[in-house]
Amino acid sequence: MLLVAVIALLHIFVPLTSLLPAYKLAAREEGELRVHFLDVGQGDCTIIEFPSGDVVVIDAGDGSFTNRNHTVRYLKALALDKLTMILTHADADHYGGFQALVTSFGADTFYLPAYGEETPEYAALLKAARKSGAKTDMMTRYDVIEDSSGAYLACVSPRSTDEEEGNEASSVLYLRYEGVGVMLAGDISAAVERRLVRENALMEGLFDSGEYRVRLEETDILKLSHHGSASSNTAEWLALLSPEQAVVSCGKGNNYGHPAPEALARAEAVGAEIFRTDELGDIVLSVKGGEYRLSDQT
Repeated sequence: MLLVAVIALLHIFVPLTSLLPAYKLAAREEGELRVHFLDVGQGDCTIIEFPSGDVVVIDAGDGSFTNRNHTVRYLKALALDKLTMILTHADADHYGGFQALVTSFGADTFYLPAYGEETPEYAALLKAARKSGAKTDMMTRYDVIEDSSGAYLACVSPRSTDEEEGNEASSVLYLRYEGVGVMLAGDISAAVERRLVRENALMEGLFDSGEYRVRLEETDILKLSHHGSASSNTAEWLALLSPEQAVVSCGKGNNYGHPAPEALARAEAVGAEIFRTDELGDIVLSVKGGEYRLSDQT
């Protein structure tokens, strides 16, 4: 009984996640940018490690015991300097793990979607974000997170904070460093993909933000939309991006059938090599000297 009481008191004053040990990961090399696509089951969590040491966490999985502990231990293994968090849209498989992260690490800035969920879990996340002292904001087209190394993360969609709710308003983010382009498409639908294709055809440089160049056709690595759903990843979108490699964040044996065979076929038709978290676990993209490499953590 005494042990139980001690554990209960510890949990009140010290978050149990703070006691978790860090993973042993290879250190980032000088001038290297890394993107970590974490295996959080049927959810999303992507961590960008800029060459300067600044870190951006994009989504945080569903917050289940295993996935929550995994993201905390992984983030502890990185040499954090400035920490930014981005929730692409308010689905539980994207925001569920953020409460543990913001409680354990805090954040300099937390970008939240315009529309949230009316659930106790989402309310608890907002409360934790406020308590952490993080600056909260919303990200829309032409917003940029820049790094002193020259790397930058630019928002392509949504165009404004009053666009449609849910997946339609999911953040679409374009990362660029040393000529290598990475597209992180969130859970956007076929309708949003086709709108972006049409907009791209209107004028070259439409998505540029000042000095920050955003060319959708200069995408080398794509994280497939909506966990590789058949209702996204249209032929038009994939033909425009024409990625050499594609990452799918999905859970092994998930009930949605992600990634859909037809979505994978469309990606392979444009020459993309497929990397799946349900098969490989955590996947790491390394960019250095204008060269890039995708590999698993095993």
